[in-house]
Amino acid sequence: MPDIILETDRLTKEFKGFTAVSQVDLQVQRGHIHALIGPNGAGKTTCFNLLTKFLTPSSGRILFNGRDITGARPAQIARMGIIRSFQISAVFPHLTVLQNVRIGLQRALGTSYHFWRSERSLRQLDERAMALLEEVDLGSFAHTITADLPYGRKRALEIATTLGMEPELMLLDEPTQGMGHEDVHRVTALIKKVSSGRTILMVEHNMSVVAGICDRISVLQRGAVLAEGSYAEVSSNPQVMEAYMGAAAASLDKPH
Repeated sequence: MPDIILETDRLTKEFKGFTAVSQVDLQVQRGHIHALIGPNGAGKTTCFNLLTKFLTPSSGRILFNGRDITGARPAQIARMGIIRSFQISAVFPHLTVLQNVRIGLQRALGTSYHFWRSERSLRQLDERAMALLEEVDLGSFAHTITADLPYGRKRALEIATTLGMEPELMLLDEPTQGMGHEDVHRVTALIKKVSSGRTILMVEHNMSVVAGICDRISVLQRGAVLAEGSYAEVSSNPQVMEAYMGAAAASLDKPH
């Protein structure tokens, strides 16, 4: 039997008669990179918001490591080890890259708002912060002011801050959105690198990224799971092709 870290059972969210997520059964296997894909309006972000408890389900259940977390609050979810990248990406533009990661580590220590602590007392975190920066290839940018980083490097900094929370399950929402070709390749390689020993669930529009690194893919359409499987399986599914239509469907066949 596969080792399932996250599972949803008929997860549903309705907004005044409109069903945004409809009886979604999702199983994320431990150690996998699992993607949620689908056309605009398919319910991907709503599903993410349900999983991290920014929205409350209308019905259905969410299980993490076999434990029912449907009624848990966002802070409880984070302490359990489910970390959504933007939730804790403490990217302060006028601090250095190292200082940003150090603030993320303070949160893990429960001293996140002790900004008055002396510089000396915070240096104990520098070794761990530098190790995280090296993991995301930002070691040489440690003393760079964050505002001066290229966009793709800022996203790498967000991932480093996320890793500082020691997530058991990382949720990445459109990690390559708005990036140029070179940054997409760099961040894709980075996600693959940091996935070692971790589980990642990601929403991603770029089919090249999905094809290159994802172990399993769930396709949503109108809030429901349309298809699930490997990239080869979902990309050859006629229903998926029809759902994407036109150029978007063609890109399923031809990862760039």
